[in-house]
Amino acid sequence: MGRQVDTRRILDIATHEAATVRKATAGEWERLASVLARAFHDDPAVQWAMPDESSRERAFGLYLRKLWLEQDECYTTDGVAGVCVWELPGQWKVPVLQQLRLLPAMISTFGRGLPRVMRALTALESNHPVEDHYYLPFVGIAPEWQRRGIGAALMRPILDRCDREGVGAYLEATTPRNLALYERHGFAITEKFTLGKDSPPLWRMWRKPAG
Repeated sequence: MGRQVDTRRILDIATHEAATVRKATAGEWERLASVLARAFHDDPAVQWAMPDESSRERAFGLYLRKLWLEQDECYTTDGVAGVCVWELPGQWKVPVLQQLRLLPAMISTFGRGLPRVMRALTALESNHPVEDHYYLPFVGIAPEWQRRGIGAALMRPILDRCDREGVGAYLEATTPRNLALYERHGFAITEKFTLGKDSPPLWRMWRKPAG
């Protein structure tokens, strides 16, 4: 009986947290970066691209501060149980001048690992859809909150917008488990690919707007 009560309480807490989805603010970037680093600690693609664990939180922080939060489409919950990063139609590719401005910070963040990161980014961009879409580069849930519906709740605002606007959504899945999650939300595999030599497989996925 005690275990049933505990399970019910945990589910109630998770349901409440999932109901508090909101846009993240610029001042939260450190907490958001920490959650993403923890969420992707065991992710095979992240491990391949950033084998130095110490660089991952700094990398997420850099992208949050300089790119993602500027588009104002990063979502979290009141307790920062997870982070869902979306990029707006036509804004997924970083302009050359902005890349040059980011280069010193990327060198500082990745050090000798920068060439591998650049190869990964090139592979990700190589067959990116050209038609208008919302791009989901990362959705990560803190380990203690995983498998409780937080990820689905975080994706919902933009997926609903896609349906209203008649616009597609795109992402790259990095594990079979994630594949199943995304398929439940209407995404379908368009291509299997790798980031480079000895890289684990990834899957490009596209979601048509409902209706």
